[in-house]
Amino acid sequence: MRNLASALFFLTLTASPVLAENWANNMFKDGLAHEFGNVPHGSQLYHRFVITNIYAVPLKITNVRSSCLVCTSVTASTETIKPKETGWVDLLMDARKFTGEKKITIFVTVGDGSDYMSTAELKVTASSRTDIVFNPGSVNFGSLPTGKKATQKIDIEYAGQLDWKVTEVNSNDGPFEATITELYRKPGRVGYQVAVTLNEDAPAGSLKHEFFLKTNDPASKTVPVVVEANLQAALSVLPDRVSLGSDVKVGDEITRKVVVRGVKAFKVTEVEGFGEAIELVGKLPEKAALAHSLIFKCKPDKDGDFKKALQIKTDLQDKPVSVTIEGKVGPADK
Repeated sequence: MRNLASALFFLTLTASPVLAENWANNMFKDGLAHEFGNVPHGSQLYHRFVITNIYAVPLKITNVRSSCLVCTSVTASTETIKPKETGWVDLLMDARKFTGEKKITIFVTVGDGSDYMSTAELKVTASSRTDIVFNPGSVNFGSLPTGKKATQKIDIEYAGQLDWKVTEVNSNDGPFEATITELYRKPGRVGYQVAVTLNEDAPAGSLKHEFFLKTNDPASKTVPVVVEANLQAALSVLPDRVSLGSDVKVGDEITRKVVVRGVKAFKVTEVEGFGEAIELVGKLPEKAALAHSLIFKCKPDKDGDFKKALQIKTDLQDKPVSVTIEGKVGPADK
């Protein structure tokens, strides 16, 4: 089956000689280049290249690297991308590491796990201006629990011939509020401070977002500022998707365990979603704890796709955490 898929994949690629040579390029539908333009020295720059699997077989991102190891870091969102699914390659570029114009290449190698490989080349340019300096280079909140307001500040200094001004702050729909204060203005020098406050409803997960400062500088009408955070949910459940396995028959009894963890001790108050095919083994734990193990017993009553969504409610947060139990069920043995 794998050989057939690879053969079909190869036929798709070789239908066009150009496509066969650099077929990974076609997965970056938003383009293969990004220009940051003029940026402050010391700033951290961020861009996301979206990658979409337009081919008929699952593909793996086998390697991601940059031509400048000192000034950039690159990460891929996932290793395997199924047909029609989308992932991304994130780029962070450190403008402290260079002055003037910098051109780099990001190499993204993709393959089907056997002989068919292709490498896309993503071109990135930026020009680091020493007359505008960020300190620190980005707004980084580190790790925080969700639902908590937090504020970080960044200083911006301009030294040059212009009467340099920041005229507007554009948060770019980020889950935060950004305000700017002018600290001083002297001949040839001006200083600002930007305060960024996370919203209480900022979603859990890794946050990487840009917002922009609009200026009166014709050479840099907008100045990007990167915001980073790792927002941890008050509750988490592992695993949140549970597989019954590949050899399940109607009438089989299968038990599966999940662990619910909180940032502080909590009680599980209720689990919704039980029915004839799935039930809780034992009682809900009565005492508050940092983690609770829940065991479910599944007994599929018909063949075909099995999928049940359970909602685990607690006294720690209003919103429940979800667990999906799924599998492929075959007919009962006769």
